[in-house]
Amino acid sequence: MAVEEVENTAREATATVTATAAAPAVETVVVTVAEPEVGTPAVGMLAAKRYKVHPDYRVNVRSGPGTGYSLVRVLPYGASVPINCQKAGERIAGPYGTTNLWDNIANGEFISDAYVYTGSSGYVAPRCA
Repeated sequence: MAVEEVENTAREATATVTATAAAPAVETVVVTVAEPEVGTPAVGMLAAKRYKVHPDYRVNVRSGPGTGYSLVRVLPYGASVPINCQKAGERIAGPYGTTNLWDNIANGEFISDAYVYTGSSGYVAPRCA
């Protein structure tokens, strides 16, 4: 795509976010990036689907898919997270069931899917490499 086409797309892009009662635990965040100055590359729009972490838990974020991996940080109560990809790992029991799925929420950051409301007991994102 030519730079001019990307710049035009960035200028013309609009987004509508619709919340429905059917999926209260999933929110979509839309970020519109300001129009670039002439001569700079266009960025356009970024959209990330976020999932709610169980509100009664401060969830540990690990460097890999298991409790044997180092603790990176702790999520606050009421957090919501993007799920970039998912990976099989240590089996964990949590408020949303028992699973071996771990959600990659950022580079080098994983949380057990047992604490995230995805509306599914299986994969909702691509498998991590």
